[in-house]
Amino acid sequence: MLHKQLQAFPDGFLWGAASAAYQIEGAWNEAGKSPSIWDEFVRIPGKTYKGTNGDVAVDHYHRWQEDVQLMAEMGLKAYRFSVSWPRVIKDGNGEVNEQGLDFYGQLVDELLKHGIEPIVTLYHWDLPQALQDQYGGWESRQVIDDFYRYSITLFKRLGDRVKYWVSLNEQNVFISLGYQLALHPPGVQDRKRMYQANHHASLANAKVIADFHKYVPNGKIGPSFAYSPAYAYSSNPEDVLAAENAEEFLSHWWMDVYAWGKYPKAAWDYLERNGLAPELEDGDLALLAQGKPDFMGVNYYRTTTYEYNPLEGGVGSGGMNTSGKKGTTPETGIPGFYKTKKNPNLEATNWDWEIDPVGLRIGMRRITSRYGLPILISENGLGEFDQLEVNDVVKDDYRIDYIKSHLRQCQQAITDGVDLLGYCVWSFTDLLSWLNGYQKRYGFVYVNRDEEGEKDLRRIRKNSFFWYQQVISENGSTLNKE
Repeated sequence: MLHKQLQAFPDGFLWGAASAAYQIEGAWNEAGKSPSIWDEFVRIPGKTYKGTNGDVAVDHYHRWQEDVQLMAEMGLKAYRFSVSWPRVIKDGNGEVNEQGLDFYGQLVDELLKHGIEPIVTLYHWDLPQALQDQYGGWESRQVIDDFYRYSITLFKRLGDRVKYWVSLNEQNVFISLGYQLALHPPGVQDRKRMYQANHHASLANAKVIADFHKYVPNGKIGPSFAYSPAYAYSSNPEDVLAAENAEEFLSHWWMDVYAWGKYPKAAWDYLERNGLAPELEDGDLALLAQGKPDFMGVNYYRTTTYEYNPLEGGVGSGGMNTSGKKGTTPETGIPGFYKTKKNPNLEATNWDWEIDPVGLRIGMRRITSRYGLPILISENGLGEFDQLEVNDVVKDDYRIDYIKSHLRQCQQAITDGVDLLGYCVWSFTDLLSWLNGYQKRYGFVYVNRDEEGEKDLRRIRKNSFFWYQQVISENGSTLNKE
């Protein structure tokens, strides 16, 4: 629909930015922290771009006060960060590490001192390596109780000051890349094991959410889902069905469980017929139904376009572009379900991620209509090859254009009736981009380091820093007047 006049961003809108512990903190073995699965995985030759790791990352652990001061200068209203499980609980289920808890307590206090709402993510992929070694991590039901104990520890320690919580970050990504494509730890390629590990993660998520308000009565909690709305490549009904298959298996499979506590029927029936469905125990579905979130967190970067993929001779799983060489991403799919297709109507980044601001609005409309939940955009941003020029200038106007176009669609969605709580740009500072090294920069703040070394790790404000500062000060009122 087209609107003659747009609603304003609501008062109290959470203008934010985001990060993840492994990607920024460093101090990987300091102050009682035990190793995570990523600390081990990055040491396997060939797994990451130029062998990069998060041992130092951008050294946020030692520079957090400087980083918060920059957030305050920008005028951020919210900062989403994750807690490192192995920094807080030794070996994942051992003693509580007071040094680790104290670090996050100080960070929360400093944010609040500057009027910045902390949004705490419980799990952003850094499972304690000890739990992987003890019982296989997410493949064991024991992880449900260990994650619960860890989460309740944080609720008790930080819940008096932290109102907004994210339970699991991108469960669909860490499960599929970890257990189907073997691109993330633990490096498994087995769909049956993937769906079982995913079921355990869903149970862990539900158990924590079900009891959350006992510890944080006035708080809000929800998962962050990496949503890539599905488009059909053409109006051919077979392409439309392929897109429906993708939406069902790649989105509804997770969000239906979050919102309703049940798996979508078509997907479940297929998995059951093919021996891939997870094994359920008594009480599992009841627990899933108890874990209804207060909001749906959305990590949005792109839409994906699909077409018919034959059962015999169809395209299978492909690779990922981790080099930044545009046009190197192959088609990928599941025979009999769908295959991806480049959308001719959209431009793409150097990592072949289609740039589609309207897709964000479409995705939020779908979530609102299907689930009736408020939405928190927990991630949205642009990774690019930023250049540091003379006099410490970084001209990232392409990032300004990207964020501006997505924020305009946020305002359109609000006018459509979407209950949007906030918008967190990925990311505040540059950081380690998991498999992509340090060359793929997302931040408002340039960090002077690269794959070859840490250099001086100076923080340098990019052009986008000052632009977002103005947007926040105006509560987005001029976004559609420029």
